[in-house]
Order: sequence, then structure tokens, then C-alpha cells
Amino acid sequence: MSVAYLNGRYLPLDQAHVSVLDRGFLFADGIYEVAAVIDGHLVDRASHLARLERSAREIGITLPIPLAEVEAVQQELIARNGLGEGLVYLQLTRGADATREFLPSPGIVPTLVMFVQAKPFLDVPAVRTGIAVATVPDIRWKRRDIKSVMLLAQAMAKQAAREAGAQEAWMVEDGFVTEGASSTAFIVTGEGIVTRPYSQAVLAGCTGAALTALAEESGLRVIRRPFTVDEALAASEAFITSASTLCQSVVRIDGRPIGDGTPGPVAMRMRALYIDFARKSAARD
Repeated sequence: MSVAYLNGRYLPLDQAHVSVLDRGFLFADGIYEVAAVIDGHLVDRASHLARLERSAREIGITLPIPLAEVEAVQQELIARNGLGEGLVYLQLTRGADATREFLPSPGIVPTLVMFVQAKPFLDVPAVRTGIAVATVPDIRWKRRDIKSVMLLAQAMAKQAAREAGAQEAWMVEDGFVTEGASSTAFIVTGEGIVTRPYSQAVLAGCTGAALTALAEESGLRVIRRPFTVDEALAASEAFITSASTLCQSVVRIDGRPIGDGTPGPVAMRMRALYIDFARKSAARD
């Protein structure tokens, strides 16, 4: 039985019960983080913790424990569950109130939950075949820079992508790709690697940020600007990044092939660089 963490306690996952009056359940009044685990070590943990702190600050929730303790709990969950490869999920909500009211009571205590999920992503078929994406309208709110638990639009986008025979959705606003339903979107053109700059319109992806830094260190040019669906269709390559996929080639968009329809050399190089970075970082822990 998997071990989870809930408000200061370690307990079996199926016993980690949260009140139905929790504001995360009733109002999506909360945030979350997902960090990858490779070889039993957290990957890029400082970036994820910094984003957690920022998201909490933006919606006015005070973390119930210091960031250093958050990381210690994550490490303990990895150890207790014997997790070698997978994810650590963290969710912070404003907490449970006595009644359902839009305004929380003064002194409400936040709810902090963490658990792990075993998931292979280093050697999976999609790395060799690439994935397909489907474009959908971006119907989300205007503060996408906050990693909110309000994920209905993303869930609907994923469902639409699956119905179209794709594995991910790229959301489109005013003709421009914002990001994937659970990933950061990239294309490769004659300019170099193109990805949207961070703003309130997109989430600052930790994996994407690390990967673009690695690309620039390796002499590859990264251009931070919006790009259209037509530009993506004309690109030589496309790929996504996220904690759960690392870096994965996109070989079709809306059923049309990108480049020659196979994973491209830039995306494969980026993936290799990121995995090397992750393992070297873990070795220094």
C-alpha cells in the first residue's frame, strides 16, 4: 500500500481522507506541483519549490511548513514507497471550513497533501515514435501562471485530443499556441528553438525552463515568442516538455505530419541533455 502525507502525518494512501468541505474540493481554491523522480531522486527540485511558493503567494495561502520541510517530506515519501522512477504530487488548498461560503473563515488552516506515483518515462514507446497533438480553443482563465487545481479546461482538452486520436492537446488563443494541456510547447524552425515567453498567459514550466537553459549552454538558439498553428505545421520539428514526459517529440498536429513525421534530432538531443542533467543533479544531492 502506497504511503501518503496529509497535514503532518504519514498514512496509507487510501486513508488520506480530506473533508468534503475543503475549499480545494468545493472551489478549486488551491494549487499543486508535480516533480519527477529519476533513480530515486527528485529532479529540478529547487525550481518546483520556487514555483510552489510563488503560486501560494499569488493566491494568498501561507505554506503550513517551510520549503525545506516540504522537500524533506517528498524525499521521505520516495524512500518509504521505494520509488525509483515516477512522480511526487503535492496539493495545497486553503483548507476545510465549517460551511460552504465563498469567503473563507479567518484563521482557516491549509490542507497539504503529498503522494507518489510510479510511472515509467525514461524508456517508453512514445520516445521512439513521437506523439500526436490536437489543437483546441484555450478557454481557461487569465492567470495561467498560477499552477491552480482548477483543471477542468485541461481535462476537457485532453478528452478532445483523445477523441481525435492524439496524446496531447495544444491550446490556441487568437491564433497562437499558448501551451499544452499539461506541457510546454516548442517548435524548431530556421531561427532555432521557438517557445512562448512566460507571462500570465502560460505556466512557467520547470522542465521547459531547465531544457531551454541547457539548449543555450549547448550553443542552440532559443527564441521566446508566440507562434501560430500554421508555423508549427511548417516547422522542421515540434516537441513538448513536462515533469511527466521530460522532452517528447510531436510528429503530428491535427493529423498532419511535422517534418518527416518522425522524432527529430533536436528534440532527441534535448531529451538526452535533460536526462543527463537530471542524473548529474541527483548525484550531487
